[in-house]
Amino acid sequence: MKTFHIIIFSLALILISCGDNSTDNLETVLNSNDATALNTKKLELIEEQKVLNDKINTINTKLESLNGNEKLPLVSIITTKEENFKHFVELQGNVTTKNLVVINSEYAGMLQQVLVKEGQKVTKGQLLAKIDDGGLSQQLAQMQIQTDLAKTTFERQQRLWKQSIGSEIQYLQAKSTFESQQQAISQMQQQLAKTSVTAPFSGTIDDVITEQGSNIAPGTPLMRLVSLKDMYIEVDVPETYLTEITTNKLVNIEFPILNLNVESKVRQAGSFINAANRTYKIEVDIPENHPNIKPNLTAKLKINDYTNSNAILIPQDIISEDAQGNQYIYVVENINDSIGTVIRTNVKTGKTQGDIIEILDGLKPNTFVIKEGARRVKEGQNVKVQQ
Repeated sequence: MKTFHIIIFSLALILISCGDNSTDNLETVLNSNDATALNTKKLELIEEQKVLNDKINTINTKLESLNGNEKLPLVSIITTKEENFKHFVELQGNVTTKNLVVINSEYAGMLQQVLVKEGQKVTKGQLLAKIDDGGLSQQLAQMQIQTDLAKTTFERQQRLWKQSIGSEIQYLQAKSTFESQQQAISQMQQQLAKTSVTAPFSGTIDDVITEQGSNIAPGTPLMRLVSLKDMYIEVDVPETYLTEITTNKLVNIEFPILNLNVESKVRQAGSFINAANRTYKIEVDIPENHPNIKPNLTAKLKINDYTNSNAILIPQDIISEDAQGNQYIYVVENINDSIGTVIRTNVKTGKTQGDIIEILDGLKPNTFVIKEGARRVKEGQNVKVQQ
């Protein structure tokens, strides 16, 4: 606009200049009283007027064109291209481990000794506590003496029987007595073993629940043992992802309270659907080099359930929908000197991630899609494209 204002101003100066010269010439011709000279001057002025009118009309046409373009809707565009698109399902789970148990008493009596303390590392089979056996060990010693006697008697009767000395009934009675004593010894040893509390696996004593000297019954919790090895995250996954979230799928794990992100994989996917909430369970491995990760810690998981290496992606908020349920966007074609024509294009959408949506059909690479201003345009309208 500024350029054309300068053009008009310059043309006005030319007209003024020409007008001054014409005035001088006109006065000379008029003073000559020559009819031929007057007619010639008249024709000359008419021709000059025609040329100037043509120039003015050209300027007006251009000004009208510029004023019209200024009134066109201003839009911004994005150029579509093929991109690598990864879709993630976001779920929440808790850290757990199969090596976390509360060790309960299997015998009634007084907790005679607690041999460990909280935070102590123990090995599998290590003695953790001792319960008063109430005289079982003395009974076992007496039974052992009786068993030894029964064994000696049986062996003697067996030798005599092989020599055809003595009756068969004596041999069988000695054998039965000895075997009965062996069974009684075995049962007593099993009972006595329950008075010794041992570690079922190697780990750390997380909590000593019952103090030494307490009277306990079978089932009384004594201590909690945990191992931070082989920890995993257990997650309930909606059944709609049954064919997509499977073993070995990549997983990004976030522990918000630790400000920590780690990469892992689905190590196991359940084959049972919970009828109550229509989910199935998966287990996700946790790397063992993170000591701050503890059982029952909350974790956020992003699981890559879908990948398209040649996806066309656009912002979700530029997609509209008509009364028939058709989704559409506006594109710009025939762009010339920043002016283009709006074309409505129906699209078929796929998965979304954040504010981005995948276009399955209706768009090709290198298409100019209206981003800003898409709600203010209509089919066939001219728009001005912001560069």
